Amino acid sequence: MATAISANKAELLAIADAVAREKLIDRGIVIEAMEDAIQRAAKARYGAENDIRAKIDPKGGDLRLWRVVEVVEEVENYFTQVSSTEAAKLQKDAKVGDFIVDPLPNFEFGRIAAQAAKQVIFQKVRDAERERQYDEFKDRAGEIITGVVKRVEFGHIVVDLGRAEGVIRRDQQIPREVVRVGDRVRSLILRVVRENRGPQIFLSRAHPDFMKKLFAQEVPEIYDGVIEIKAAARDPGSRAKIGVISHDGGIDPVGACVGMKGSRVQAVVQEMQGEKIDIIPWSPDTATFVVNALQPATVSRVVIDEEEERIEVVVPDDQLSLAIGRRGQNVRLASQLTGKAIDILTEADASEKRQKEFVERSETFQNELDVDETLAQLLVAEGFTSLDEVAYVELDEVASIEGLDDEIAQELQSRAQEALDRREAANRELRTSLGVEDALAELPHLTEAMLVTLGKAGIKTLDDLADLATDELIAKKRAEPRRRAENAAPQRSRPEDKGGILAEYGLNEEQGNEIIMAARAHWFEDDASAEEAQG
Repeated sequence: MATAISANKAELLAIADAVAREKLIDRGIVIEAMEDAIQRAAKARYGAENDIRAKIDPKGGDLRLWRVVEVVEEVENYFTQVSSTEAAKLQKDAKVGDFIVDPLPNFEFGRIAAQAAKQVIFQKVRDAERERQYDEFKDRAGEIITGVVKRVEFGHIVVDLGRAEGVIRRDQQIPREVVRVGDRVRSLILRVVRENRGPQIFLSRAHPDFMKKLFAQEVPEIYDGVIEIKAAARDPGSRAKIGVISHDGGIDPVGACVGMKGSRVQAVVQEMQGEKIDIIPWSPDTATFVVNALQPATVSRVVIDEEEERIEVVVPDDQLSLAIGRRGQNVRLASQLTGKAIDILTEADASEKRQKEFVERSETFQNELDVDETLAQLLVAEGFTSLDEVAYVELDEVASIEGLDDEIAQELQSRAQEALDRREAANRELRTSLGVEDALAELPHLTEAMLVTLGKAGIKTLDDLADLATDELIAKKRAEPRRRAENAAPQRSRPEDKGGILAEYGLNEEQGNEIIMAARAHWFEDDASAEEAQG
């Protein structure tokens, strides 16, 4: 920069143009930074107490320097105020209360002032460059971008994206993939975060969306929306599954993704370092989709538990290891793909489980309803699983069982209701012995059995319950496949695995919120009473 601000007008504009081109920022921002630097240098020269302004003509390069002063009757601060008499010399029609301009002469920068001015300009330009980078990438999350590996730090890969830098963290890399400085890499823009030191652009090669975008690049039908990838799951560097559907009945979604002689899928596989990809027809029917997702294993039967969001899959004995996969990989990916926890059972396991459930339910009916073994087993065989079902279904459903009439059905329902009342009374007594307040029993959706569970967890007062978040109360246990391959490594349990205190009762989020808000109601009543007392 020139040592005197009055020196070469064209030089100021030339510098502004060069910096704007180099940093890809607006020329006006650079000129504004220069004006700010000149203002600071002028304050150092004429006094920091002065309100000094500088203006560079963006066309001609002319510089104007002035200070702003207020017109007053009696001057108290000579740096920011001027008397009406002195003001008349600067501006004829000036009156008390006006702010007027007092022109200042140009001056030459000293070495220290010039260095300070450069620092101001550099900082302003750097801030503008960071803002430009953030604006350029903030709406590009989910895109694939190509960059050059700049360096590798502590296992994280820093990628030069041309106008910015991105980072592929260690957990977002494909395992065992070797990259070197100078290699070109494709990755998914995971997210862009604004930070003081500049925007942080996080990239990923391990995310399922990276695979989806690669297929969109290789398969024109996906790009055009004719074929849609409805679900994807990956075990990066090893195996992946995608569920695809065609919106055109004449196009096979799996065949289109595979391509002629596998050319399309192989292009994706090569980019993903040889990761094996299973392309599966997606189906709106959960059972059908689960059967497809567990390929190449053959499935005999699928049982869906909607309440628990779990799926029980029965496979022939010789298909068990294939369904589970090496280290549980196949069933794990199928579970991620369907969004449901999948339990794998052999025919023998399923038969044993059904027999055990049959015996347990028969014994419950036999003991609670005071009926003989034959009648208890008949109820189970007809699909009754609990006392609640016997007590509260339509009378005709019970009476329609072969060998029963309306009178017997009514008696069975009456006994079932009495058994439920006995359970409720026993739970109420246990709840009381645990010290759970009666006030909790008045809250919506809570049964005596739930109150016992709360009491055992140390939740005994309205305040105890009110302090909980909804997730802590009702969140279900994290969905994971229950059956693992024999050589699968044990997984460390996590806090969220335990689920909420009342997870076993199947309460939904709306019910959980109602319970928590009802427990907190007395807080607001107490606050209102306190305000009335103060008033």
